[in-house]
Amino acid sequence: MGSRTNTNRRTFLRQVSLTGGGLLLGFSVFNDSQAEEMQSMSRIPDVDITGFNSYLSIGKDGTVTIASPNPELGQNIRTSFAQIVAEELDADWSKVRVVQAPLDTKRFDRQLTGGSGAIPHSWKRLRTAGATARLMLIQAAAQQWNVPAEECTTSKGHVLHKVGRKLSYGELAQAASRLEVPKDVKLKDTKEFNIIGKPIRNVENGNILTGKPVFGLDFYREGMVFAVIQRPFAFGAKIKSVSADAAKASPGVLDVVTFRNNVAVIARSTWEAMRAKKLLKVEYEAEKSLESTADHERIFSELMDSGQAQTKRKDGDVDAAFRNAAKVVKAEYQCPFLPHNPMEPMNFFAHVREDGIELVGPTQTPQAARKAVSDLLKVPEDRITVDITRLGGGFGRRLKFDYAMEAAELSSILKKPVKLVWSREDDMAG
Repeated sequence: MGSRTNTNRRTFLRQVSLTGGGLLLGFSVFNDSQAEEMQSMSRIPDVDITGFNSYLSIGKDGTVTIASPNPELGQNIRTSFAQIVAEELDADWSKVRVVQAPLDTKRFDRQLTGGSGAIPHSWKRLRTAGATARLMLIQAAAQQWNVPAEECTTSKGHVLHKVGRKLSYGELAQAASRLEVPKDVKLKDTKEFNIIGKPIRNVENGNILTGKPVFGLDFYREGMVFAVIQRPFAFGAKIKSVSADAAKASPGVLDVVTFRNNVAVIARSTWEAMRAKKLLKVEYEAEKSLESTADHERIFSELMDSGQAQTKRKDGDVDAAFRNAAKVVKAEYQCPFLPHNPMEPMNFFAHVREDGIELVGPTQTPQAARKAVSDLLKVPEDRITVDITRLGGGFGRRLKFDYAMEAAELSSILKKPVKLVWSREDDMAG
């Protein structure tokens, strides 16, 4: 399965560069049957292709494959991004396929999910990507028919000429991709929208109903080991001693590793690792007093009473409003640390090799995760790849990347590919 996964990633990168050249079918990252299918792409003829853009490609059969760069955690960004591109492209929605793009900061901007900023940031970029390809397809048809491009229109994956002629996008893809990419394209008036704002099926519906989407917990690589970690019970607690004999003797356990302030149990399966972790005897000590809720409440009150708060926004004369109010109501709201509890606990795969690092898993911030691992292990970012699986929820917890760093550090210590999994108890305690 490992070799198939690598093939899939290489095939995706080739797909976005061979836009329009040959049969470019949609596929889901890490899907075995489709990985074998994509291996047949070696038969694509070597033709001179400029490509449409980073977001879309068109196959000879008319299939439009749209690359979705942002992590999908249930907010349906794959469908939303595809709608925007397909709208300006005038694509036939029944022939649209969407793939998860790996982290690629050269091709994509803001490849993260958080703060509800994906659509506002990418709205014009996505529309321009679709509109650019549409114009190139029109120009290709106009050249073939020897007519002015202004006489041509598009509809549901076809270029139409006013005298009744019609060519599919699949028939025009190769010729269009060789044209010079236009710099300025006209976007649709919102009144012309046929896909955006209309009831439309989620592009993942079929896969979701048949259990095909690959979440981080689903990802598997031949030869990898499984790891769970015993972490300190509170901020400020430091490991004093570790007794791991019972854990090491537990069935399936391969090793017990102490690193930084953690104790990792390495095993042949997640269940065996979790079971052995319960046999660890770790004694802690505090270099200083442990953090507590009472500490946080005290610090909060001191900060509020210090008079040093920074005003971030001020509309109107607030002081006058308080002075002249018939009644002033004061209230203080506090929110303690709470677990986010997404359906899928934290997990990540890492393989640290001499030639680079491979990271695979559910992350809302793949670029930040790559940088954090780069800083931790002193490996240049251009030698680290990040493939994004589907996320089983996140709610902001996966904006952090501690679990990706843990997996990478363990892989560097063990010299093996590692799948790190947090238990639900780990998530709650953490």
